[in-house]
Amino acid sequence: MKIKVAADKIVKGVQKLEGVEIVVENPQDAREGIDLILDKTGIKKDLEGTLKDIKTTAFQSYETSAVDYKMMFLLEFVFEGPVPLDTRVSAIRGLQSFLEKA
Repeated sequence: MKIKVAADKIVKGVQKLEGVEIVVENPQDAREGIDLILDKTGIKKDLEGTLKDIKTTAFQSYETSAVDYKMMFLLEFVFEGPVPLDTRVSAIRGLQSFLEKA
């Protein structure tokens, strides 16, 4: 399953949890921020043994012009073996819910 997340949502999420404003410029920065959020919110613990990896890809989203863009990240959740759809959706919903509130 894949979701897209804006860089500013990751920054706000980490700032809310840790009180630190990080800079997210590339997929590695985004992955570190997402890992921190998953650890601190307990979502990662809920997925222990089922989540194999989170692949992170960067792209730019142009809202109104070629100059005004948002850095976006595509997060692909890779699970080990057969994991029920409800479990996968629940984990992703938990992450998205936290990021929306941040």
